[in-house]
Amino acid sequence: MPTAAPAFPEVFVTSAALRPRISRDLKAKRVRWLATGLYTTNLSEPPEQLVRRLLWPIAALLFPRAVLGGRTAFEVGPARDGAVFLVSDASRDVELPGVLLRARKGPGPLEDDRPMFGVYVPSRARAYLDNLQPTRRRRSVSRGLSRHDLEGRLEADLRDRGEAFVRGVRDRARAIARGLGQREQLAELEAMVRALLRGRDGKLGTAAGGAGGKGRPYDAQRLELFGRLHAELLRQSPVSRPDPGRDGEKRVLPFFEAYFSNVLEGAAIEVDAAAAVVLQGRKPAKGAGDARDVLGTFQVVADRAEMSRTPKTAEELLLLLRSRHARVVEARPDAMPGVFKTVANRAGSTSFVAPDEVVGTLSLGFELVRSLPDAFQRAVFTMVLVAEVHPFADGNGRVARIMMNAELAAAGERRIVVPTVSRGSYLAGLKALSSNGTAGALIRSLDFLQRYAVGTDFSTYAGAKRQLEETRAFMDSRDAEAEGVRLVLP
Repeated sequence: MPTAAPAFPEVFVTSAALRPRISRDLKAKRVRWLATGLYTTNLSEPPEQLVRRLLWPIAALLFPRAVLGGRTAFEVGPARDGAVFLVSDASRDVELPGVLLRARKGPGPLEDDRPMFGVYVPSRARAYLDNLQPTRRRRSVSRGLSRHDLEGRLEADLRDRGEAFVRGVRDRARAIARGLGQREQLAELEAMVRALLRGRDGKLGTAAGGAGGKGRPYDAQRLELFGRLHAELLRQSPVSRPDPGRDGEKRVLPFFEAYFSNVLEGAAIEVDAAAAVVLQGRKPAKGAGDARDVLGTFQVVADRAEMSRTPKTAEELLLLLRSRHARVVEARPDAMPGVFKTVANRAGSTSFVAPDEVVGTLSLGFELVRSLPDAFQRAVFTMVLVAEVHPFADGNGRVARIMMNAELAAAGERRIVVPTVSRGSYLAGLKALSSNGTAGALIRSLDFLQRYAVGTDFSTYAGAKRQLEETRAFMDSRDAEAEGVRLVLP
């Protein structure tokens, strides 16, 4: 019996041996053409969306062991005209739907260039050298960043990472410049570093704030995880669940959102006691930290202007995270309100992103958010991004869910409430993604919880509480699991 031909992966390149089979599959509409020599078995996803989602694996297929070059080395994504610059073993352009891969011939990856989905992110030193090469603008953007932008990034490195880091970049550039054929660029970089370290008076440039976290250390395993989540979300059919906009929900829904979010993190406070503080304005008893935490969370999620703000850049993401965290844990100085962690943290067997990799991982992860077309997709991804990085000493889960619901609220969609009874399934979904890279359970859980929130009437506190009780929302998740009880749709 003849052996069946192995199935093609989602994207693949042709070869002489495969051409007859590809020709048959094209006629049978089992595959489709993306670019010269590049095909896909995905027949439903819009080509531009597919290419953006699988950009780096596609680049690695067409340019094996390519290194990000020019401005792409810092931006780690397409330029505004869709150009992606690479250093490869050959110079050529490949036009893809919505993206133009522009490869320049040059040395392959060095020992400190970091792998990412099959391509390599260059070291900071190599990125500076490559951007200092003479370039000619052929389309709307040039291959390299301007001298002004590079000076701003160098200034940001000095401010954020310190003088030793900048000197280390210069020293590494000295070690690799000759092998890269970039001795003239090394002289320019050395002059920039000398001027910066000698002056330290801001004369080098004004773009330092634009550097964000790109080019900084990041958690490569988390980035791989985010890529799998991104791909899974794009495979889901877009869903729209507009907020019903019922009278009275502007305070009651945010209250239950804040209450359950804190109980999820271990707060031991009865719902009526929390409501007395939050909805009735009763002063929390001395030492009532849980009540203050619910109040701090409520003050953020009940602020309609605040919840309509979503980040458009990585820098805005970092600012929103800090400001929202500061408000949530304002009553707990030991939680370092608004300050990213300085000590590694973990939960059970899960170790979160190292402190020095927080900004880089958040910034690179955020690059994937922009290509998600649906508010629910962006909400889930943003929540996971914050939860997996765990950027603060405490309050990460609450901030992650605030960021999730801000994406929904800003789009006019119903927010997600995670009641006590669903704690186990929600955390199990996060654990499955973190440990095994499987996102299906978490996505299904959050999808169900959004449907649950749509069906729940939060017009009044008494009515909402009664409906939540009838659907088992307040039940301890471990007791519910032992008794076979689940949350039911209203």
